[in-house]
This record gives sequence, structure tokens and C-alpha cells, in this order.
Amino acid sequence: MGFRTEKNDPKRKEKSRSREWIETIIYSLIIALILRTFVVQAFKIPSGSMEETLLIGDLLLAEKITYRLRDPNPGDIVIFKYPLNPKKDYIKRCVAVEGQTVELKDKILYIDGLPFPDSPGVKYIDSHILPATYSNRDNFGPYKVPQDCYFMMGDNRDNSRDSRFWGPLHEKYIKAKPLFIYFSWGSDPNAPRWESPYPFAVLQIFAYNLIHFPSRIRWERIGNLIK
Repeated sequence: MGFRTEKNDPKRKEKSRSREWIETIIYSLIIALILRTFVVQAFKIPSGSMEETLLIGDLLLAEKITYRLRDPNPGDIVIFKYPLNPKKDYIKRCVAVEGQTVELKDKILYIDGLPFPDSPGVKYIDSHILPATYSNRDNFGPYKVPQDCYFMMGDNRDNSRDSRFWGPLHEKYIKAKPLFIYFSWGSDPNAPRWESPYPFAVLQIFAYNLIHFPSRIRWERIGNLIK
């Protein structure tokens, strides 16, 4: 009659393998959590406030190191917690930093009295000029940006809720600097909607997207740097 040693015991070997797998999964989850918290994170564009720079359905990869080492500069695109609801993430362009004076005159943006050049993605969708007594959209200021704050604006200037409406962004809300678009999913007005009966809607949406998957991907946007 033979005796099983620890090295030859199949049950012990199986437990050892299982333990290794569990430890590997736990370590991987910890590393992923650390990376997501301190290094990189994925974000999705849910609105058209940054068109034409960023479109609804763009998926971004952003890094969280740059703005820990330096402050955002005018012209930088920044991901941040929405000050009025920090559970939401917003993305806008920084146009002014603390101490600078912001003024809008008939849609033209001035920083410290000088015209601030529009980035290539900036657009205006409404030819009407709204007076300051009616809205801050087209005429605003002059306004001096407070200490430790930034003035943020969307590139879709006529369709963006930004610092013109909810005030300056405090530095404590800044989260990340977007890097590039890793995927882009175009909208489709013919796609089935999420509505009752929901089990049937799930099947409809899945089947439709599976069939139209190649045509809905905006291939030309994948890999584009964000600037």
C-alpha cells in the first residue's frame, strides 16, 4: 500500500491550481481598479455639446496624470465632474484660467480683451444673436475667473450648457485629459427604441445592431487624437 505525499496528492494539486487562478483574478481586478482610479479611464460622449470635435457615440480613452502635474491651459479639453451634480461627468474646452477676463460680444469670445481663436471643431448652429438680457449664450461678461477656477465652454457654442450658465469650474472637479477616440458608434434614426415590451425590445435592438454593425461604426474617427 502506497502513501500519498503532498507533491503527489491530486486533490491538493487541484486546490493549488484553483488558488492560483483566484489569486490571479483578484490581482488583475486590483490592478485594473488602480489603473481606472489613478491612470486611465474610458468615457462616452452622450451629447452634442462638443460637436464637431466630439460626436455623440464617440468612446474616449483618457489619462488622469497630466492634470495632477499641471493645470489645464486655455484651449485644452478637460473631463470633469459636473459642479451641479458631481455624479455626472462633463467634457468641455478650457478657454480661460484664474485671473483672466472672459467676455462674449455677439458670439465672439474675448479673453483679456483679445479675440480667442476658435478651434477647428467649434461651430455655431444659430445665426440669431441673443441679447444679454435674455441669455448668456451670445453676450456675456466681462467676467474675471476666480482663483483655482477655469472657464469652460463647449465647441458647439450655440448648444452647450457650460460656464456661461453654471459658472466657473473649480479645480477640485477636474478628472482627466482625453487622449483619443478608440471607438465611435453612429446614431441611426431607424434603430428600434427601448420601450415596452422590454424583452422583445432587447431582441429587436440586438438583432438590428448585429445586422447594421459595420455600417454604424464611424471607422474614420477611430484612433483620432483629441485636441
